[in-house]
Amino acid sequence: MNGADRLCDVLLANDIDVCFANPGTSEMHFVAALDRKPKMRCVLGLFEGVVTGAADGYGRMADKPAATLLHLGPGLANGLANLHNARRARTPMLNVVGDHATYHLQHDAPLTSDIASLARPMCHWYAETKTPEDIASTTAQAYVAAMTLPGVAVMTLPGDAAWGDLAPAPVERTPLPALPHVSADAIRDAVAALRSGKRVAMLMTGKALRTEGLTIAGRIAARTGLRLLTPQSINRIEHGIGRVPVDKVPYPVDQGVEHLADIDVLLMLGTQVPVAFFAYPGKPGRLIRDDCEVQTLARPGDDLVHALQWIADEVGAKEPPRLVQPGGLADALQPGALTADSVGYAVAKLLPEGAIVCDEAVSSGRKFFKLSENSAPHTYLQLTGGAIGVGIPMAAGAAVACPDRKVIGLQADGSGMYTVQGLWTQARENLDVVTVVFANRSYAILHGEMRNVGVNQFGRNAARMLNLDEPFLDWVTMARGMGVEGGRAETMEDFEKLLRAALGRRGPFLIEAVI
Repeated sequence: MNGADRLCDVLLANDIDVCFANPGTSEMHFVAALDRKPKMRCVLGLFEGVVTGAADGYGRMADKPAATLLHLGPGLANGLANLHNARRARTPMLNVVGDHATYHLQHDAPLTSDIASLARPMCHWYAETKTPEDIASTTAQAYVAAMTLPGVAVMTLPGDAAWGDLAPAPVERTPLPALPHVSADAIRDAVAALRSGKRVAMLMTGKALRTEGLTIAGRIAARTGLRLLTPQSINRIEHGIGRVPVDKVPYPVDQGVEHLADIDVLLMLGTQVPVAFFAYPGKPGRLIRDDCEVQTLARPGDDLVHALQWIADEVGAKEPPRLVQPGGLADALQPGALTADSVGYAVAKLLPEGAIVCDEAVSSGRKFFKLSENSAPHTYLQLTGGAIGVGIPMAAGAAVACPDRKVIGLQADGSGMYTVQGLWTQARENLDVVTVVFANRSYAILHGEMRNVGVNQFGRNAARMLNLDEPFLDWVTMARGMGVEGGRAETMEDFEKLLRAALGRRGPFLIEAVI
């Protein structure tokens, strides 16, 4: 047995049985160890951003970490944008970054870098392994860190730690500490606010947006008039008919300020105060009123469902919650040219029960969340950290975690190009993913951002930085080149036909919706 074997054994003992990987020379002993572990599913990504994005989607749906395998500092750097998104989503993830043998670092070989400085800003926990004997304890600590924040853990694996000999030893599952409960004072203050007659809202995330948490929150709302909110970017929510409806804070600053203007008290359940994504001249940074009282009811990593149940008991919330009823998508699909809104309506209307929606439609999909409140019951995941390029790999990871559920990826064309290689992974693993590309052939969100900063007219130089033309992207050809079947739609008739066909089959399929 060597250090790499021990690492695999600790992962498997803790039910980490999927590894998204893009290895290099320094990781070959780990690759060989994985090859000796038939219980481990190894999924190759052709770019590290696909690896980390897929691990994000997997962790959100599996409620446990996947491992990633990244090649030294530059490989980690290639995956950092989607580590950032996973950190914002607080996704459980255990990243193994290969490093040079410890005695080789002194030679400053071409791939030598400061892995710690690269990793720490984009993760919740970081540790360096030095010897084979360190591996078991470091891996166990990384697992606990990923599961109890939950969050992104990064550990290094030097080559000599991986190949170094170890005596065989039993490996046991690592115990996890119980989730912390919120304080009695926080509950008392929240209940007082709910009884004050003031307009109170609760901004929720994490397990509070699952079925149990939503049901309890809905009962509190039915009893007290509490308004239920989610952040602008949602890590995961159970959504659709028969579920408790929750308002999402809008992305545009003016809409966000208007949406939250009537709130007197904001209860934070694992979240932070809603803010504008960016600073804009003459616009506020925080979206709530200056005189809005903010109460931190629970912090990330606390037992959010327990906090909700405690409040429900205190206020006597026994009424059944208001649930979304059928009939909200009664209008027929209208023939004619496609628009972003008509594509979103069609997907919402035809969404199958139990589907997983991975939303990186960006500007084209802003109305989809509200529309899909009236869809068949489904799970909704969204780009969280604002670093575009997570959509295609996130859908792949969700499909690996839930192979019996249809995954629908709503993908902006510009951000899709950041990790287009993820389509190859979908094909290789035969993942049941339907990718809908909103082909507006521009960075449409940046057109809006130019207006937001006060630039209402711009010339050729700016246009060439904001438009995806000359030439247009051919998504169908790119998909087929990576093994994914696809079709292009320019009318609602064509789109409906393609979408119904894609939903009626298994395996990856891409629809380019020209809008």
